Amino acid sequence: MVDGDEPRGGSRTRRPGPISGRVSGAMVAARAGVSGQTVSRVINDNPRVDPATRARVEQAMADLGYRPHLAARALRTGRSQTIGLVVTTLASVGNSRMLQATAEAAEERGYALLVVTAAGSVAVAFERLRDLGADGAIVLNEASAMTRARDLPEGLRVVVVDAATDVGLRVVHSDHAGGAAAATRHLLGLGHRTVRHLAGPMNSFASSERERGWRETLVEAGIDPEPVVRGDWSAESGHAAGSRLREATAVFSANDQMALGLIRALVEQDKRVPEDVSVVGFDDVPDATNYLPPLTTIRQDFAALARRAVAELVAEIEGDAPPESNVIATSLVERASAASASDEV
Repeated sequence: MVDGDEPRGGSRTRRPGPISGRVSGAMVAARAGVSGQTVSRVINDNPRVDPATRARVEQAMADLGYRPHLAARALRTGRSQTIGLVVTTLASVGNSRMLQATAEAAEERGYALLVVTAAGSVAVAFERLRDLGADGAIVLNEASAMTRARDLPEGLRVVVVDAATDVGLRVVHSDHAGGAAAATRHLLGLGHRTVRHLAGPMNSFASSERERGWRETLVEAGIDPEPVVRGDWSAESGHAAGSRLREATAVFSANDQMALGLIRALVEQDKRVPEDVSVVGFDDVPDATNYLPPLTTIRQDFAALARRAVAELVAEIEGDAPPESNVIATSLVERASAASASDEV
């Protein structure tokens, strides 16, 4: 049976604005012309509510400025409607963009977000989230590499972003290897005899997958990969790597920030990009179009990644579905930092 209470007292011709003071569920029920039980079912997203009635109740909430009492709902449902985000750092562009995207995705589903840093142990971060009453957690990148199912406190649901699929948990990640392969094929297709790689940190799943995609693509093309030059995701590390890549004609950088530093180093060596050295990055940060030259890169869809991670975590919290892997596609964005090898002088 579906709730579909008829409006009480006939139709209303005007909608007064929000009222001062705390708005109660009974006030919402009176405004919408429904029972208090129907309002409660709408608040708790019960499917036994007629869509038209739900819309009327939600409109009444908006008219009155009603906000559900989260503490009371937590007592009723056993859930706090909060999730945690576990990171090792927010200094990297990728992690900071994931924070923004995850906060937006969580809000869309009615969850608040807590951010906890894991300096050396994700187990400590998980215990803190449990103490704060979080229903679950999303673990990002380098912190994901430290996460195993055995580390979880009882009752805390977890989804890891950018991790191997053998961790015994739900995993969501971008197609890092596929994106790296696309970047490498693009440079080889421009006529470069080989492609050097400016890699990220060794403890990063994203870094290792991007390195794998680069390496396998060269091997498939019959090219022996040269040793990687490794950075730490920062533009400074990309700049420092420039001296070790001075003889390259094409470089695939594991992220855009390191590519930025690399381009500066090449210019300081009187190398022209892309005439002397072609550079392709990864991430497609908002400033990539303003690099000099504008950066050819692999676009990582942070919004889609965050939405999928939040959706998977909510499913864990509310439905106990079994762990599974989700891969978000990446795509090549061609700009001006990569050119045909035949154009070089």
